[in-house]
Amino acid sequence: MNPHAVQPTSPAALVRSLWHNRQLIAQMTRREVVGRYRGSALGLTWSFFHPVFMLTVYTFVFSVVFKSRWGVGGEENKTQFAVVLFVGMIVHGLFAEVLNRAPGLILANVNYVKKVVFPIEILPIVTMGAALFHSLISLGVLLAAFVLFNGYLHWTAIFTPLVFLPLVILTLGFSWMLASLGVFLRDVGQTIGIITMVMMFLSPVFYPISALPENLRPWVMANPLAFIIEQAREVLVWGHLPNWIGLGIYTLVAIAVAWAGYLWFQKTRKGFADVL
Repeated sequence: MNPHAVQPTSPAALVRSLWHNRQLIAQMTRREVVGRYRGSALGLTWSFFHPVFMLTVYTFVFSVVFKSRWGVGGEENKTQFAVVLFVGMIVHGLFAEVLNRAPGLILANVNYVKKVVFPIEILPIVTMGAALFHSLISLGVLLAAFVLFNGYLHWTAIFTPLVFLPLVILTLGFSWMLASLGVFLRDVGQTIGIITMVMMFLSPVFYPISALPENLRPWVMANPLAFIIEQAREVLVWGHLPNWIGLGIYTLVAIAVAWAGYLWFQKTRKGFADVL
C-alpha cells in the first residue's frame, strides 16, 4: 500500500469505509474495552464502579461541602442534585475521553500507517465505540438511581439516543482533526487535556444556566457541550421533550464539522509515514 496515495474524501467514501470495515471496528472496539481492564481482579466491573465513585465524590463536595443547590423549586435533596449533576458528567465524559485520546491515536499505531494495509480512518471510531460503552454503563447507573430515588422513569428518556447522536457526530469530526494534528504537532496532546477540563467548568455541569448573569449565558451556550447537557436533562430528569429545532440545527453543524474533520484527516494522512 502506498502511504502517499491520494485518499477518498467524500461522505459516501466514509460511509463505504465504515460499512466495509464494520466487523473490524466491532472487534477492535471490543478489544479496546476489554484491554483496559485486562489483568484486574474485577475486570469490566470497574466500568460500573468508576462512575458511581465519581458521582459520590462530586455530590459530597458540591452539595455537602459547598452546599450547592440546583434551584428547581420545592425541597431539593442531595439525591436530586446527584442525578442532575451526573447527566452533565456523562455528556462531558464522552466528549473528553474521545478528544483526549485523539492526538495520540496515530502515534500509538505506527505499524498501521507504515507496514499494514489498514484503514486508519476508523481509529477515532473505535475510540468512540469504547467511550460509548462506558457512557452506556454510566447512563444505566443514572436510570437505576433515578428509579430508586423517585420510583418512576420519564417516558421521554427514549429520546436520549437522539440527543446524544449529534454530539457523537461532532466529536468524531474533532477527533479526526486532532488525530492528524497530533502527528505533526506533538503539543496538541498536552493542550487538549487542558481545553476539555476548561470546557467542563464552562458548561452547565455543576450549575444551571439560570445561575449565570444574563450577559454570560450566550457565551456559555456557545460551548458545544452546553446544549446537549441541557437537552439530556430535559428528557432524562425533567421529563420534557427535546428542542427539535435546536437539535436539527446542531446536527447539521455536527455533520459539517465531521465531514471537515474527515476531509482534513484524509488530505494529511499521506504525510504521516514521513513524519513517523
